[in-house]
Amino acid sequence: MEVAYLQTPIGIAEFKGHEEGLTSITVIDENRPFGIVPEVLEDAVYQFREYFEGTRKHFDLTLNPEGTDFQKKVWNALMKIPYGKTISYLELSKQLGDVKAIRAVAAANGKNPLWIVVPCHRVIGSNGDLTGYAGGLHRKKWLLEHENPAKQQSLF
Repeated sequence: MEVAYLQTPIGIAEFKGHEEGLTSITVIDENRPFGIVPEVLEDAVYQFREYFEGTRKHFDLTLNPEGTDFQKKVWNALMKIPYGKTISYLELSKQLGDVKAIRAVAAANGKNPLWIVVPCHRVIGSNGDLTGYAGGLHRKKWLLEHENPAKQQSLF
C-alpha cells in the first residue's frame, strides 16, 4: 500500500492505494511528511490539485474501495451526482429503490473512503441543512461553495 499527502485549502489529503487503484482518500488535521509521491498515486494527486484550483470537475481515477455490496451501491450512486449539485438523503434512497433505507444509505454515505472523488459532500438534509460529514461540516460547506460559488449580480 502506497501513501501520499497533499496540502489543500481545507486540510491535508491523505491518499492510499496500489496498482489496483485508490483505496482511500481522507482529510487529516495533523502534519505529515510530504515527500515524493509514489507513481501509483501521482495521477490522483495531480487531479486533486486541479480540483482545488477550480479546473477539474470530474475525476478519472481507478478506484478500489473496500466495503459491503450495499455500501458500494450507494457510493456508485453518489458518483452520479453532478458537480455543483446536491440531493437529499431521501432522494438518494429513492434512487436506490428503497425510501425506507434512508438510514442505511446515510450510514453508507458516512463510510465513504474516497473523499471528494465519491462526492458524499453533495448529499444534504431534505430541508437543505448540511447534515453529517465525516470531514466536518465546515469542510462540507467549503466544498459545496467551491463547486457552486454564489455569483455577484451586476447592478448595471
